[in-house]
Amino acid sequence: MIGKLTAPFVRHSFLIFLSVASIYPVWFILQTSLKTNQDYLLKPLTFPLHPIISNFLTTFSSFPVARWTLNSVIVAAVSVLCSTGIALLASYAMVFSKMRGVNFLLTTNIAFMVIPPVTLLIPMFILMVNLHLINTLSSVIIFYVGLFVPFSVFFLTNFMRSVPFELIEAAKIDGLSPFAILRRIVVPLSSAAMFTLMLVNIIYAWNELLIALVFLQQQESRTLMSGLALFQGRYSTNHPLSLAGSFVSSVPTLLFRSWGRLVGEEG
Repeated sequence: MIGKLTAPFVRHSFLIFLSVASIYPVWFILQTSLKTNQDYLLKPLTFPLHPIISNFLTTFSSFPVARWTLNSVIVAAVSVLCSTGIALLASYAMVFSKMRGVNFLLTTNIAFMVIPPVTLLIPMFILMVNLHLINTLSSVIIFYVGLFVPFSVFFLTNFMRSVPFELIEAAKIDGLSPFAILRRIVVPLSSAAMFTLMLVNIIYAWNELLIALVFLQQQESRTLMSGLALFQGRYSTNHPLSLAGSFVSSVPTLLFRSWGRLVGEEG
């Protein structure tokens, strides 16, 4: 009897602990951004007695945050749409066509997935300099598309293998072209997987810092995450101001995840 009562208590206590551990970082960022730098240095963990919003106002008045946010939206949207479109066509061809060398292509694709992005920085930087694309959004979009395609192909290929091959054969007998089969059958059946894939890639593109910091060096061309790097001083840092910018940048990510969870529950 005691064991039956203890098990739910332990389970719910563990879930409450996980919830608090997940929410606390967001709470810490928010309550710190409502302090002055002096209050933060004196009492970094307590809620401010006199909250202020000047850090948020300074974030938008002293830095082109709106421009950085627009750049991030453009980079994330274009790179994810392009990589998903390329991966969709490639996965469809690998799964449903009878071409030779499919296993070799899949193995090569997996090999591309394990290449660390940092090893590509120097050759990609030289390429972008030669193409005169440094300090343009095109440079990071091209880089992100190259990073997203291998994983996207791997993800969609494994999902499309669950689509009944008999359904594709029946569509061919009915006279549908390959693109018609893709548009009318494969895409609707793969919509949930494509949505999940796009959501994961959007969050990565939104939060990515290193590539954007290297390729976008002019203030107006920065993405939001690379722009927030300007908040860090060389010798001293206004932590509440930095965390106010971090909170602003995290809001879209939280909305993306909440929206994805809502869509997943409705589906």
